Amino acid sequence: MRSVDVLRRLGLVGTVCVVLGACAAISEPAKNAPQAGAAPAPAGRPADKAAPAPAAGGEVAPDLSPEVVHAYDAALRALQQGHAPEAERGFLALTRSNPELGGPHANLGLIYRRADKSAQAVAELELAVRANPKQPVYWNQLGIAYRQQGQFGKAREAYERSIGLDPSYATPNLNLGILFDLYLWDSKRALELYDRYLVLSGGDEKVSKWVADLKNRNRERTAVSRKEQE
Repeated sequence: MRSVDVLRRLGLVGTVCVVLGACAAISEPAKNAPQAGAAPAPAGRPADKAAPAPAAGGEVAPDLSPEVVHAYDAALRALQQGHAPEAERGFLALTRSNPELGGPHANLGLIYRRADKSAQAVAELELAVRANPKQPVYWNQLGIAYRQQGQFGKAREAYERSIGLDPSYATPNLNLGILFDLYLWDSKRALELYDRYLVLSGGDEKVSKWVADLKNRNRERTAVSRKEQE
């Protein structure tokens, strides 16, 4: 049962949602159930689709030059169009010219994670949260990267930081629920987080099925335990 869950729940689908400035926001569904744009986003959060959206808190760097804005837009367009090498070159150039911006590092993290370069993905996302530690989307992405490396403790901390910064942000609740369900083997905590995600996201049919499946597994374990005690 658990191996089926792992295969079903960990097909990551990457989408990007970015605005200009030091707080450029990226957003990605946690796994293959909530497809890009399929579920409504909670108030104040960008939808999981590749479209401009406000950064968390509305923070935008006021002193970006037109050249930096143009370079950022060009790299973003390349990434959205599937031209990863071109996007990587553009974001790398921005990290050298404007290392204080979190957005280029965060998008590089996505590029490297999609390319299965987990160490580089973690390194870039750590730079992103260092540049902007109050951006919950960056912490969520860093949690995913840590989880893929098998650093489950760090993944948990990153997801919790994301939730602490924005309790209305649904995705890290889902990701943390998956972590507890499939890796930390804490079904009670997983159910709490799945339920919270369902409230914040406005509902998700596949996640609702996971909740029902997990509750059934818990009942089966309880029945077996009682039988063993007889």
